[in-house]
Amino acid sequence: MTDDRLTRRRALAVSGLALTGGLAGCGSDSDGGGPGGDPASPDGTATEGPGADTDGDTDGPTDAGGSPTAGDGSPGTAAFEDLTVRAERVASGFTSPLALAIPERGRRFVVDQAGQIYLQEDGSLREEPFLDVSDRMVDVSGYSEQGLLGAAFHPDFSDNGRFFVRYSAPPRGWVPDDYSHTFVLSEFRADPGAATADPDSERVVMEIAQPQSNHNAGAVAFGPDGYLYVATGDGGQANDQGVGHVDDWYDAVDGGNGQDITENLLGSMLRIDVDGEGSTAGTATGSGNGSAGSDGPARNYAVPDDNPLVGGEGLDEQWAWGFRNPWRFSFGPEGRLLVGDVGQGAWEEVSVVERGGNYGWNVREGTDCFRADDCPSESPRGRPLRDPVIEYPHGGAAVSGIAVIGGYLYGGDAMPDLQGRYLFADWRAGGRLFAAREVDEGLWPTTTVSIDADEQFGPMVLSFGRNPDGELFVCTTAQGQVTGESGAVFRLSGV
Repeated sequence: MTDDRLTRRRALAVSGLALTGGLAGCGSDSDGGGPGGDPASPDGTATEGPGADTDGDTDGPTDAGGSPTAGDGSPGTAAFEDLTVRAERVASGFTSPLALAIPERGRRFVVDQAGQIYLQEDGSLREEPFLDVSDRMVDVSGYSEQGLLGAAFHPDFSDNGRFFVRYSAPPRGWVPDDYSHTFVLSEFRADPGAATADPDSERVVMEIAQPQSNHNAGAVAFGPDGYLYVATGDGGQANDQGVGHVDDWYDAVDGGNGQDITENLLGSMLRIDVDGEGSTAGTATGSGNGSAGSDGPARNYAVPDDNPLVGGEGLDEQWAWGFRNPWRFSFGPEGRLLVGDVGQGAWEEVSVVERGGNYGWNVREGTDCFRADDCPSESPRGRPLRDPVIEYPHGGAAVSGIAVIGGYLYGGDAMPDLQGRYLFADWRAGGRLFAAREVDEGLWPTTTVSIDADEQFGPMVLSFGRNPDGELFVCTTAQGQVTGESGAVFRLSGV
């Protein structure tokens, strides 16, 4: 990163505005050989998105009258309110801002997919990165779903200075030759009040061999229980098939990591104890000190005793499975975990995820059977395939898109009309967000939310963030590639 660019970032940063806690992401599908081309047209309009496929039905199902429907035949995208929010830009000049974090008031961290974490302190964005891991990553220039994909600060960061980052590294020595790269989750340390972290403090916590370049998920976050939750995609390529995908129990679609719980950790939400001593979990152990090596993937953590597969068949780290590309997730009231899972060619979905839940991929896409006229409602173990609480089609409706960006249940004061609503988006936002109203049974009604912005908003949304007061922020970009300086962070409020 050049000095000129850093100077511009500082010049574009807006002083004195709070920038706080959250997440973000980017991608597309092809025939399995990597990204499916340039996801943005010359005018900046996105044509593909995070894990979106180009070989599926992009129009989505319709009812007898031609209106898009939810998977159960009931209207799934009918507006229930006329909503508008104001978006005020609080920082800009980033390449691809994928996450926000605020371990303590007054110190805010912006995670850039290109490999840097930047500190905004007292309203001023520092030029020197807080941490730069770009020299440890694969090349992410141009279109890529790889890079620095997530960060989470330890709940006791103000005392112990520990934080965790998730990035895409070149294949380790133990990774199969025909695989794409290595999923790396590492711990770093910093003086809690310092302007930079110690790049030499890296301790590799978890590694996973990634067969394809896409469907990498990337978000990490500490739950209310103090454990670290880690989202993993299904390994890439369309249909959850191809190199790096194992046989599973469902015969209608040939294989798939989403329905596997014994061979790898892909297509899942993981839950680990990073405060535990050592590890007996996973398929192999690393060198023991967390350094990269050729002996096998690092597993430097413990597993909570109440994870659902502990003591039974399956990998102990698993918390829930049956996901395609769980791009962003968040915790709501009472610790509820809400996960946005990017669909393939027809449906996008958000689920309330529970311990031991199977969320259907690749048996289902949303509430619909995937590549079959009929499909089971439960796994061979007798466990139900759980439906999402939100789904929307890829075309023909007000609430539609190509790649869901998971958000938050709103609990702040700045947007009273959104109190208790789940605010989320699609990667191809087109100057709008979505909101859903929780109901006791069935799919949550969804509606569009108009944006009144003081600067260009998007047109792509990468993630949402939340501060300790429950107020929300949105990370956007005008580029469909990991390039340029159009990445920005907006604070949301009422109009």
